[in-house]
Amino acid sequence: MATNNQSQASKLITILIPAYNEQDVLGQLISRLEDVRVSNVLYDFEFLFVNDGSDDETIQLLQKYSERTPYIRYIDLSRNFGKEIAMLAGFDYAKGEAVVILDADLQQPPELIGEMIEWWEKGYEDIYAVRAKRDGESRLKKWTSNAYFNVLQKISSEEVYPLAGDFRLLDRKCVKALQELRETERYTKGMYGWIGFKKKGTDLLCG
Repeated sequence: MATNNQSQASKLITILIPAYNEQDVLGQLISRLEDVRVSNVLYDFEFLFVNDGSDDETIQLLQKYSERTPYIRYIDLSRNFGKEIAMLAGFDYAKGEAVVILDADLQQPPELIGEMIEWWEKGYEDIYAVRAKRDGESRLKKWTSNAYFNVLQKISSEEVYPLAGDFRLLDRKCVKALQELRETERYTKGMYGWIGFKKKGTDLLCG
């Protein structure tokens, strides 16, 4: 649970969730997000879903949740643009002083958001989850992944974070910087390093 003083009670945190064909997990995800909200009572939350052209019942479910829960919002993209564009759309509509990017498939535990908030309150502006291990990957997969990031680091002028994914908390300043980058062919994991700001990696995510 994140702790804070009363003067910071009104801070709004957006949890941004790109979603594509996630009808089977939405109920469980929202239940776990509710637990996060209740466990961090000194903050206001909005759950902002970006429906990335799903062809199942994802949008219908989001409409129902939004109708009965004021802090659940959604964006409905006209077709499947991919996660990178879905995240950018979410940045444009997020209202929070901080934005947490979370996949909808429950592979990233929402319960760790409280710890991210604590690091944010300590002055960090980009708190990203680092995979402590990668279960189920073959040696070839791990080798090719490491080789890719080694090459990427050599040709990049900015630090590359190979085990850091999109599960992270971004201060509003970081979000504004990412909004300025409007490329259609995006590699947001590289952009996180390029924009700078005070970063903190934490061993939050295993598997």
